[in-house]
Amino acid sequence: MGKKLVMAQKRGETRALCLGVTMVVCAAITYYILGTTVLPLYQKSVWTQESTCHLIEANVKDHDELEGKKVPRYPCLWVNVSVVGQWAILYHTEDTQDQNQQCSYIPSNLDNYQMALADVEKVRANFHEHHAFYCFSAPQVETSVVYRRLYGPQTLLFSFFWPTFLLTGGLLIIAMVKLNRSLSILAAQR
Repeated sequence: MGKKLVMAQKRGETRALCLGVTMVVCAAITYYILGTTVLPLYQKSVWTQESTCHLIEANVKDHDELEGKKVPRYPCLWVNVSVVGQWAILYHTEDTQDQNQQCSYIPSNLDNYQMALADVEKVRANFHEHHAFYCFSAPQVETSVVYRRLYGPQTLLFSFFWPTFLLTGGLLIIAMVKLNRSLSILAAQR
């Protein structure tokens, strides 16, 4: 009976050790992936200064009213704000300016024009309701500000939380297996 118990204990220890090592390896792979994707985006983000923006105007422009070669087929919200006494264009996120410089907000549902228009009108009403709000500006770019940062410190913290949790859990499992082995060896010697 004692030999079967020791064999079962060794099998359980081996499985727990494999689980711990697998968790540590998965955490290392996740750290590598996040370090090559999210971390460079965070480091490249220039929108670091938090400021208070005051609404000057918020207009919904239809695709016929926009100027330029690439005319979007969705309603466009154009928001002008005042930041530290200077006029600036407000963009919803850091990527909005890259997608279309003529729009401050691009609706999420671009397939249905009426739903997109309702979404833009809702956002415009929110801006008219709250005339002063926080925004992010860049020292190099004085004519545009961002309402919400995609790659801020909170995003970085949230991205690295689960791999850290996985790494800590894996190391704790490995430490408990090693501690269990050493305690069983000490108990067997007595």
